[in-house]
Amino acid sequence: MRILGIDPGYGIVGYGIIDSDGYNLNVVDYGVISTPKEESLPARLNIIADCLTEIINTFKPDEIAIEELFYFKNQKTIIPVAEARGIIVYLCGRLCGKVFEYTPLQVKQALTGIGRAEKYQIQYMVKTLLGLEKIPKPDDAADALALAICHSQINSALNINQI
Repeated sequence: MRILGIDPGYGIVGYGIIDSDGYNLNVVDYGVISTPKEESLPARLNIIADCLTEIINTFKPDEIAIEELFYFKNQKTIIPVAEARGIIVYLCGRLCGKVFEYTPLQVKQALTGIGRAEKYQIQYMVKTLLGLEKIPKPDDAADALALAICHSQINSALNINQI
């Protein structure tokens, strides 16, 4: 199964693609979609939509895992991030059909067994579970890979958290 993990944002969207046979995990690709700060929000959302469409059409994931927004520290950016996430969820649903969402707590639990794990612990587990030489950079890409790993470890046949 090919899984695309997405860490949503409007300045940077992390993505990570893995193949999983239920036991083995292999990295296919990872990276970020970056949008210029000087662009308007609508222009940035269009960049995200165009790039994400290209990623999905190129790698043809079977399922997509997206980070769920449940708490946000910066009140100034919560609306733009939510709007970007809306675009992402819509496109993923339209282009793939099988979209699942996970909270950061669920991802931490799946990768480390500790729901309150620190960021460096998650990054270390991403590196280890995927057999990488170093932790993927930037952090948004590592977070997206963590989402894909989390999804691979949860019984997707039950359609838990599908949106």
